[in-house]
Amino acid sequence: MPSRFASLMMHSMVFRLLFGFVLPLFLQSSSVLSNPLQLGLQSTSSGLPNPSGLKVGFYQYTCPNAEAIVRDEMIKIISQVPSLAGPLLRLHFHDCFVNGCDGSILLNSVMGLPSEKEAIPNLSLRGFGTIDRVKAKLEQACPGVVSCADILALVARDVVVLTKGPHWDVPTGRRDGRISVKQDALDNLPPPFFDAGRNLYQFFIPKGLDAKDQVVLLGGHTLGTSHCSQFADRLYNFSGKGMADPTLDKRYLPRLKNKCASSGDTTTLVEMDPGSFRTFDASYYRHVARGRSLFTSDQTLMNDPAAAAYVRRQAAVADSGAYPAEFFADFAASMVKMGNVQVLTGAQGEVRRHCAFVN
Repeated sequence: MPSRFASLMMHSMVFRLLFGFVLPLFLQSSSVLSNPLQLGLQSTSSGLPNPSGLKVGFYQYTCPNAEAIVRDEMIKIISQVPSLAGPLLRLHFHDCFVNGCDGSILLNSVMGLPSEKEAIPNLSLRGFGTIDRVKAKLEQACPGVVSCADILALVARDVVVLTKGPHWDVPTGRRDGRISVKQDALDNLPPPFFDAGRNLYQFFIPKGLDAKDQVVLLGGHTLGTSHCSQFADRLYNFSGKGMADPTLDKRYLPRLKNKCASSGDTTTLVEMDPGSFRTFDASYYRHVARGRSLFTSDQTLMNDPAAAAYVRRQAAVADSGAYPAEFFADFAASMVKMGNVQVLTGAQGEVRRHCAFVN
């Protein structure tokens, strides 16, 4: 028991160090910059290779219309089913956090071996049919050229743009992985019921993503909905004490309980950014600042002064109705950075002809 206590104390110190010291350093530079070129996106728009081996315009000669094909399909799909924007953005997150951005989230289970799709955090994912539709169009134009991993990255960018968010150049050239394991998803996806410090240390930092990336990428919760089961513990049994999370806005709690009538509700959907859940903007930070975030992972950003300052700054922008230049530039930069995580390039992996199956 003493050794376990010492280990927990050490982890607690690391969390405080990362959130109390590293984060302020990262946030200082972004507090006055809104130009994406100033925030490290300069190399991604030049067409030159970045350190991961990816480059903007990778398909310039092998499939020159690739991005236009993806964009045209996404315009049609989002105009018909706007609620897919959030889930399609989420697909890219869930792919990259599990053994890198290799399209493994798209693979079906085979021969009794459950894939990432079967893991509890992924059971509510949607949009697989959209990826298949885009892939089919690309296969018609350029057979065996554009990877499923790149499709996920391009679709994520396009749904953000189509919901009034920022545009960024997506470095491409990813190859598709051949392995998808259910347990890997359980081991690598940050749970919504962990606090922000634990998620940072356990899931973001090991992937090369820092404290600023965390607070920025969580802003992606401005799009979409969540099942009650993802946050019901905060309403009914926080920390196993049979009470609500005391950090939840007391005026908002009854509304959430009215939507989620019991802790076992696995079907009801709740907007993560009420009133703006189909528009990509900074308004989600208003809910975090006011104690109205659905998830422990997001609400506990307010426990760190620097993270809280970033949240409040974006909330103020949203309240004023001003253009969220800082958040948009930061989000674009962090998406490019996340999209570089553990990618396969060159002769690694393969380019699947159907995203749900290896060749």
